[in-house]
Amino acid sequence: MITDQVKIHDKFSVEIKLGFHARRKTEVNDFGVNTWIFIPYSLDINRSTYSKQDFYRDLKSNIRLITPDYLLRDISVKEKEPFSLLEKALEELANGATRTRIAAYEYHIRMFVSIVKSALRDEIQHIQENNIEEDLDFLVDSLIDNIRRTASNYRNLRRIINVPTVSRELMNYFWFGDEFLSNLYEQHCFKLIDGLDKTGRLTPDIRKKLMETIQSEVEYKRAKGFPVVEKTSPDRNRELVFRLNLLKKYAENELFLATNTRRDGIWIEQIYFSIAAGISMIFATAIAFSFQQKFGNFTMPFFVALVVSYMLKDRIKELARYYFAHRLGRRFFDHRTDIGLSEHQIGWSKESMVFVPEEKIPAEVLKVRNRSAILEADNRNNREQIILYRKLVRLNRQSLDDCSQYPTTGMNDIIRFNVSNFIQKMDNPVVPLYSPGDNGTIEIVKGEKMYYINLVLQFNNENQLEYKRYRIVLNRKGIREIEKF
Repeated sequence: MITDQVKIHDKFSVEIKLGFHARRKTEVNDFGVNTWIFIPYSLDINRSTYSKQDFYRDLKSNIRLITPDYLLRDISVKEKEPFSLLEKALEELANGATRTRIAAYEYHIRMFVSIVKSALRDEIQHIQENNIEEDLDFLVDSLIDNIRRTASNYRNLRRIINVPTVSRELMNYFWFGDEFLSNLYEQHCFKLIDGLDKTGRLTPDIRKKLMETIQSEVEYKRAKGFPVVEKTSPDRNRELVFRLNLLKKYAENELFLATNTRRDGIWIEQIYFSIAAGISMIFATAIAFSFQQKFGNFTMPFFVALVVSYMLKDRIKELARYYFAHRLGRRFFDHRTDIGLSEHQIGWSKESMVFVPEEKIPAEVLKVRNRSAILEADNRNNREQIILYRKLVRLNRQSLDDCSQYPTTGMNDIIRFNVSNFIQKMDNPVVPLYSPGDNGTIEIVKGEKMYYINLVLQFNNENQLEYKRYRIVLNRKGIREIEKF
């Protein structure tokens, strides 16, 4: 199964998160994602002005394991995973800090805090989307209780490794996890308050409970010497923001997969190019032999034939190379990325980009694109430019199971696409509009000029054939919103 999430990452970047979930009973899982990008003609993005190199320069991909799924209430129970695995790793470290035990100790801390983060995110989303109002207080109380129990259980583990065999450096790994968890509790409580407030469901009692939880974590961090937000910070909390980013990278490092990217189909390409060279050589040799037999070795016709055959040989060679390269582009991808973790080869991913004419777009894709009547009429003269970005992924189920002690469903491919190249030829974002005012006056109203880039995604996996459409709304100031249809 393929899941997707498209959102704004920053002012000029779109984040497309693709989740590839491998079936447990299928040894080899293949996934296909085709993305058609419909670009307005006025932006002047075409195969002449926007090359493959430009596209891949604007594209950044991070591949990571899907965080194992646990309920927050299960995480808060000492006897259950993942807490039991973490506790066991700390006990083994206390018995002797060998290289293997140190690696396991750090691995389980990182996995635990990553799992807590994912569970908190899902819990907050569930509470915000809950439509049973009489359960709202219960859900919030359960969240707060589970947060406190999880925090207490983790912090009590300190006594296990507070022994002479564990160095200060190793103890720091524990404190990094503690600080990261405390930041998570605080940030997600703020997010819940904001989310409930926007929907008008935030009661004074719920606000009070959540703010008490936040204040408790802030006081804990101050007591431990962890940095907190300062309202009057002279550097605008610059150091705190930097530290938060470092903690995030440290905590989630275990989920990121090792990748090795190279060009796809290199050997086949060289074989075809060799064939092209052979074809041109056959032509030149045939001309030379025929003129030699007819006119002899040291004659002017034979000399002219050699020169002409040499000239045509290079042209034939280049034309054959172009033909084979075009044929290769249909069958092969631009890049192949091998994906692994430690010594386990999990699978691979292939990708390619090409401009395609509208005549070669499947009818189902154009139907999902769903142009308006006026846009369809305009498209006859000012045709949208269409980029096809293909991605093919293969995952090995056994390798996924072997690479982690935690249940793993698959991998996430987090793609960030920067649209800075698309805004260079946009008009001014503000357009004056005129409206009749009082007493025959004219009022000038500021209108906003926007451009729309449409994405149509096709997901193909076993019995799944699904289409989704998103529209990026942007102007010269950046991305304003992403609409889902």
